[in-house]
Amino acid sequence: AVDTPVVAVDRAIMQRNIETMASLAQGYGVSLRPHAKTHKCPQIASMQLAAGATGVTCAKLGEAEALVDAGAVSDILIAYPIVGASKIERLLAFMARANVTVALDSREAATALSNAVAGAGKTLAVFVEVNSGQDRAGAKAGAEAASLAFDIARLPGLEVTGVMTHEGHAGFSAPEVIAEVAENAGRALVATADRIRAGGIPITNVSVGSTPSSWYSPRVPGVTEMRPGTYVFNDNNAFRHGRIGPADCAARVIATVVSRPAPDRAILDSGSKALALDLSPSHPGFGYIVGHPTATIVRLSEEHGVVQLPPDEPGFVVGDRVEIIPNHVCPAVNLTDDLFVVSAGQIVDIWPVTARGKVR
Repeated sequence: AVDTPVVAVDRAIMQRNIETMASLAQGYGVSLRPHAKTHKCPQIASMQLAAGATGVTCAKLGEAEALVDAGAVSDILIAYPIVGASKIERLLAFMARANVTVALDSREAATALSNAVAGAGKTLAVFVEVNSGQDRAGAKAGAEAASLAFDIARLPGLEVTGVMTHEGHAGFSAPEVIAEVAENAGRALVATADRIRAGGIPITNVSVGSTPSSWYSPRVPGVTEMRPGTYVFNDNNAFRHGRIGPADCAARVIATVVSRPAPDRAILDSGSKALALDLSPSHPGFGYIVGHPTATIVRLSEEHGVVQLPPDEPGFVVGDRVEIIPNHVCPAVNLTDDLFVVSAGQIVDIWPVTARGKVR
């Protein structure tokens, strides 16, 4: 009876995913700090903490504010540089409400934070963000990152307590090399931490983060923390490595067939404003239609999902409903106001995506 498109979350699958990752972290002897950018939902953050997570990771200050102010969490890593006077002012106020660590990868951002934090008589914990191969943000692993850590440590009001990396490039590696790529990233981060300690900074946190590499990088000796995010739902991107399949995907976009203009084409009411525009190396098109693996969502406009159908494909009559596993679940969740929680095929709750749109 629910109108579509809507994101439905199978609570049992999600709980199993949460427990599986918590057990993996425990087995490796590392702490678990899940990335909340995937779900942006206080109820889910609380489930992760109940399963053993020590805190959560957020991409932006706005996400952190929303989750803390909802009463879900109190220990936050903001894995993104805080830059600009308005954000720094918000951070100072936020530090009174939560235990906060901020990731930095530049002297400019560190200096501005130091001036504000020290001026307010506060101390802020800092992780140095390290580029371990993804070539996005982060100081290059080794001497470059260590030099940055030494310079930050000299600034008043800032305490360098750890290093972090996002080894996202491992997830896009071929299945036969993902373990090697992920472990190399972990080793580069540990070596950087050792170099920083040798320079007199006794950092205690060595934090890796990526769901696809969660089985590999945290097992590197010296890693102390892991920060996976998408595991709570899983998505089509994860299929290519063989560990994850449709039965492990807790979140599905439920869509309705609104048109069948040709025998080989159907139209869904889930366009780019429901599924996002990410492609995936795991499966062609803009999502995996459960039960119809050869039907391909070949094109998205804002409100139309165009499905190419093979001959004799059953279903796809106007009015039919389909379940779609998004290619990348994080932006898909950010496009909806609510998550419809399902148990044994019945809707049992509706949870707001409280941090939706919190990109500042």
